Amino acid sequence: MKVDLLSVTDEPVPFKFRLQPDEIDLDSEAVRIRGAIDVVGELGKNAAKTDIKGSISAPLEIDCTRCLVSVEHDLNITFHVDFVDREMFPESKETHLENSDLDTDVIEGNELDLAAVAREQILLELPVQVLCKEDCKGICPTCGKDLNEGECGCCGDEIDPRWAVLKDLK
Repeated sequence: MKVDLLSVTDEPVPFKFRLQPDEIDLDSEAVRIRGAIDVVGELGKNAAKTDIKGSISAPLEIDCTRCLVSVEHDLNITFHVDFVDREMFPESKETHLENSDLDTDVIEGNELDLAAVAREQILLELPVQVLCKEDCKGICPTCGKDLNEGECGCCGDEIDPRWAVLKDLK
């Protein structure tokens, strides 16, 4: 959903739209969107900045970090992002940033793609580590068997050839 910023006045403009999973590419094979993404919020504009507040909800399927089993995860995000013109953004590399500056982005032109904003917010809120269960044992680094299903039986006593020379130092 694209918004023409020239048509936005001082009054906040509410928005509500739904994106299908194939409309957003998360650039990850480990995270899949299972259903529609609902985006609700409002866009406000003043002379200095464009202000977007909203919420995003989406059902996700994420691979366990240790064993790669799919885990269902409901994403519920509340966000607030400010957009400023290039002239308002400091170009100096030695500028002191405040916490509020981390939610500020530069806008090019007079059009804003709210779907791109939603994608960015989803990527920022994805969990770093997801486990299928707290005591997940992962997979065997040698044979690839899921250790949650039982021992793999492969020889775990093998020494990495890069460390074998250290064995003779005893």
